[in-house]
Amino acid sequence: QVQLRESGGGLVQAGTSLRLSCAASGRTFNMYAMGWFRQAPGKDRELLGAVTRDGEYLADSVKGRFTISRDNAKDTVYLQMNSLKSEDTAVYYCVATDQVYWNIQALVYKYWGHGTQVTVSS
Repeated sequence: QVQLRESGGGLVQAGTSLRLSCAASGRTFNMYAMGWFRQAPGKDRELLGAVTRDGEYLADSVKGRFTISRDNAKDTVYLQMNSLKSEDTAVYYCVATDQVYWNIQALVYKYWGHGTQVTVSS
């Protein structure tokens, strides 16, 4: 089993930055991909980005403002969020999978964190 623990969420003002962290623990040696989803009230869950052993994906909706990175030695994935907007308000979930697949966007994530709330005030 793999456990994911997110940190770094909170209440911030529009235009500022926030960095989310997610540390994986447990049986992480086969972990192929780690990434982030978010879900805003009344909206579908959205894949923001993921980092695999073979590549990286970042959603068009956040390109230019968000970056995703992974520290394999620490089994940790980060989401750096800059120029935050009120529409970025959501619960952000860390995800991970040991599935190996060429299409990062089509990965099915077996492991999910509990989520961390990000609220951006305008």
